[in-house]
Amino acid sequence: MEYIKMPRTKNPEITLLDEKEQMKLQEYIGHNQNKATLGVALSMTTGIRIGELCALQWKDIDLEKRILTVRKTMQRIQTPDGETRTKLTIAEPKSESSKRKIPIPDCVISILEKFRGKAKEYLISGEERPVEPRTMQYRFAGILKNVKLPSVHFHALRHMFASRCVKLGFDIKTLSEILGHSKVEITLNRYVHSSFEQKKQ
Repeated sequence: MEYIKMPRTKNPEITLLDEKEQMKLQEYIGHNQNKATLGVALSMTTGIRIGELCALQWKDIDLEKRILTVRKTMQRIQTPDGETRTKLTIAEPKSESSKRKIPIPDCVISILEKFRGKAKEYLISGEERPVEPRTMQYRFAGILKNVKLPSVHFHALRHMFASRCVKLGFDIKTLSEILGHSKVEITLNRYVHSSFEQKKQ
């Protein structure tokens, strides 16, 4: 086996919505404000992960200072020895860089104010019991269907946020910190997608 080279693993290609489709989604959110569209709007404008979004409580939102604090993440983990195969957990993010403060853009402040809840309530559920990522993904799929947009994964919102920031002229170090990456290279290699229009320019 000494001279055998294993093929390099290729990261799967993430399907994104184009600019027109993103605008269509934004318009839909503007006219259909609820807790699910609030979640989509937050991910589109801050780049937070679905697990971080589902773990957000109102105590993590400072509307006066306009700051969102990521302290926890939610995920479903396997429990091979338990009665059920998986269980939902809320814990600190894996890396220190994932714990971060993100400025809240003006465009989502009014939606946040509309649904503002008590400190211990979760943003997406409006209760002290959270909505899990899988449920949020189903709701997002339903929103895309309503708007007659192609089916994309919720994680695509994070990629779209990163690509739009680069197009707007963000410096990569700042973007990397907003996304909670430990290295700038992760941001560049995984999250920045150039459009064909950019290539033409």
